[in-house]
Amino acid sequence: MLEISTDAHIIAACDDEPERFRELFERHFAATLGFLRRRIGPQIAEDLAIETFAVAFGRRGSYDPRQASARPWLFGIATNLLRHHRRTERRKLLAYGRTGVDPDLAPDPGYEAAEARMEAQAAGPAIAVALACLRSDERDVLLLYAWADLSYAEIADALGVPVGTVRSRLSRARTRLRELLAASGLPLGVDAKDELEER
Repeated sequence: MLEISTDAHIIAACDDEPERFRELFERHFAATLGFLRRRIGPQIAEDLAIETFAVAFGRRGSYDPRQASARPWLFGIATNLLRHHRRTERRKLLAYGRTGVDPDLAPDPGYEAAEARMEAQAAGPAIAVALACLRSDERDVLLLYAWADLSYAEIADALGVPVGTVRSRLSRARTRLRELLAASGLPLGVDAKDELEER
């Protein structure tokens, strides 16, 4: 029976067999790229995704081998790299808020309900402006939760902060997001995560 290596096993093996890092790349590149595209747009996202893996390879000695999945670690590296591109992300969100057009997301062909698609498009600009108004550390936690679908513990690992800090930042971000969306007149019958996932 073929044994599947955990990410921790692959990273540990890279000291003797550096080419094994390709397995980690193949497992997590698409998710990392998808997360970065939603955060910063396609023009920069691919470069940042590749840089994420280059940094990860260089820092593989600091990986905690008790963590079977490298996904939170990789998303943490990606989020740190995004800090250098904050202005671009904020400008993109504000431009989306002004124009109502999100050039970074193509329509999802699996999205059946036209009415749901129209509601999401109508909510998108208000959500983009609200996201741009959040503090960057709160936006990081909220988007790692909503777009990367990481657990509180995984977000804590990704950002190198305690789980309690993740909870408080996420709570503040949700509260602030609801306030901003209410001020924009957007109905608040849906959880913030659901609103963000529609986008």
